[in-house]
Amino acid sequence: MEKWTVFGLSALACLISFHSEASSKRYVASPTESKWEMAVNTPLECRLVHPIPHYGDAEFTSHASKKINLDFELKMRLPMGATRDVSLISMPPSWRPGDTADRISNLKFFKQFDGYVGGQTAWGILSELEKGRYPTFSYLGWESRNQRVEVALSSVLFQHQYDVFSQCISKLLPYSFEDIAFTILHYDRTSVQLNKASQKRLAQIAEYIRYNKDIDLVLVSTYTDSTDTKAVSQDLSEKRADVLRNYFQSLGLSEDRIQVHAYGKRRPIADNASPIGKDQNRRVVISLGRTQV
Repeated sequence: MEKWTVFGLSALACLISFHSEASSKRYVASPTESKWEMAVNTPLECRLVHPIPHYGDAEFTSHASKKINLDFELKMRLPMGATRDVSLISMPPSWRPGDTADRISNLKFFKQFDGYVGGQTAWGILSELEKGRYPTFSYLGWESRNQRVEVALSSVLFQHQYDVFSQCISKLLPYSFEDIAFTILHYDRTSVQLNKASQKRLAQIAEYIRYNKDIDLVLVSTYTDSTDTKAVSQDLSEKRADVLRNYFQSLGLSEDRIQVHAYGKRRPIADNASPIGKDQNRRVVISLGRTQV
């Protein structure tokens, strides 16, 4: 993001002042209006929402993933009509007038998009709220060039819901849909059950499916090595496919959302002349599809 000239803190304090100014339009929840709500609290997603009267909503979101993540969006009722440089300032509440303003970051909000902040800066906004301060976004209004828009997040009643939000993040699954959408698992020689390592991976897929109601297709394709005859291999492949079909049905998926294909010894991906190659060919490929939102 582009940098802009940094004003002195005293100038910023005046710029983002909570006192009435004809040249600025301020949006902030009063202490009696301020509320924070957990809109989503699942092992797949945590979402903390703060309504800003007459402006929109501030939303913090974290998703199941291999890495801890945090996104912040300033959802506007009226989308930005022009791209704007934005100063993000941590302001003291009005009942702490002796405190100074601190600059958090410089951002850009893009035309026709909600204001987005990610990564360390998003965590920084949470940290300032936890201190009882008011993170404030300030930018030149696109409707009137002479008017500055100031949007503040109130820290009133923040702490309790922040504790709930933090607990939710600690319980997020350590993998995302993308991590399990395409998975190759393996079998021992003649078993219809997956080997131990693959069973653990299958359990992760199952856990994700239990919480995600948007999974609308599970595609299962089973294969064997070339040790047995075509008929024996095909029979084994079909049995493996049936086991997995029943498994996914036990998770609550309807039969029409599960497609299984048994290919037997066809379509090897490795040389069946070696033990390692045979291990690789004794496999099932599981692909997940979900409703796009």
